[in-house]
Amino acid sequence: MSVPFDPRPLLEPVSPATARAFRKQLADSGRLPGGSGTAGVIIAIVVIVFVVLVFGGVLSAIIGGLVFAVGTQSGSGAVVSLAPVIPLVIIIALAALIPFFVRRQRAAQAAVWYRLDRFARANGMSFEPQRPQPPLPGMIFSQGSGRMASNLVRGDQPRFVEFANYRYTTGSGKNQQTHTWGYVAVHLSTPLPHIVLDALGNNGLFGSNLPVAFDRDQHLSLEGDFDRYFRLYCPRGYERDALYLFTPDIMARFVDNAAALDVEIVDDWLFFYGKRDFSTLDPATWSWLFGAVGAMIDKFAQWERWRDDRLAPPAASGVGAVPAVQAQPGPAGPATAGPGAAAGAASALPVTPPPGLLRPPPGVAAPGQRLKKSVPWMAVVVVLLIVTVGAIGPVIAFIGGLFAAMR
Repeated sequence: MSVPFDPRPLLEPVSPATARAFRKQLADSGRLPGGSGTAGVIIAIVVIVFVVLVFGGVLSAIIGGLVFAVGTQSGSGAVVSLAPVIPLVIIIALAALIPFFVRRQRAAQAAVWYRLDRFARANGMSFEPQRPQPPLPGMIFSQGSGRMASNLVRGDQPRFVEFANYRYTTGSGKNQQTHTWGYVAVHLSTPLPHIVLDALGNNGLFGSNLPVAFDRDQHLSLEGDFDRYFRLYCPRGYERDALYLFTPDIMARFVDNAAALDVEIVDDWLFFYGKRDFSTLDPATWSWLFGAVGAMIDKFAQWERWRDDRLAPPAASGVGAVPAVQAQPGPAGPATAGPGAAAGAASALPVTPPPGLLRPPPGVAAPGQRLKKSVPWMAVVVVLLIVTVGAIGPVIAFIGGLFAAMR
């Protein structure tokens, strides 16, 4: 039974004491991973140390200079002798504030967790602060290193759904980059072909914002205005299956409710992706995401009736063999057979098989399980142009130097 959407816990005030108590509760229950919040604390310490060294030194130099000037004018040797000590006192005082800022940062993070936990409970779901290396098959979960899902809000009814933020890093040294994503994962009861909807509205100057590029010959154009909002990729040979899954009413729901989201169907999962945090304290974001999932969830039953005819048992011969049922051509779905085929199958068995056994089993044949990837040629061209432009200057200077030496 569904519960009414209640965003109030996202905005209710939380006292520091309540936040600290909730953090301790998470730690005691094992829901707080080791090292949680360490990155934020390290960043805070680095910032504070920088402020202390730069501004603390400048401030102490100014005050020390004023004290020295006053002591010199008044002729007081005691005041002058204090001038070298004052900078050290100021730096120590500023450094003593580091624990205060660290505790403040931890309390702020715990307050966010507390609000999200109460929001999840109010809406019939549960909350988990972090999960490293989430075991999900989507394209973003196999990229880079340091993979971490955070602020996970998940529900089990009417089917499993998980909302979370996600980070991973690529490169190293000066070229290291952290990638930020938000995702919604919906578990299906039947594996489906690997299909990707690349939303055109969130693409950048150089094309798709997805971390993976797919072969162009896997692009399938659909009817109506759908191609104005999404670019659909499906494995070659599964075009009719995609048409069975993406009927006009389902396409309309994607356009109306998820046009800003990239979508991936892989194995028995449906993912919505965005290049921003999804699990936040913003009620409007939650309303949007709940609406996108709610608009699709009653259509999943239609998808789950799909079967891959390629998994139908091949024709067999010999004693005890069951004649294969010839599927009629058409969109992938329940295999159909004529009366003669059904009678032949029944006569080969001592009992009449239930109609469901004449269908292929749930699953996807190997060619439809994963899309073929391609090289992101646009990015390669941009890099080559940058390298070429960077090399032109030294080449021109070298040639100019040769001409000058020949004169």
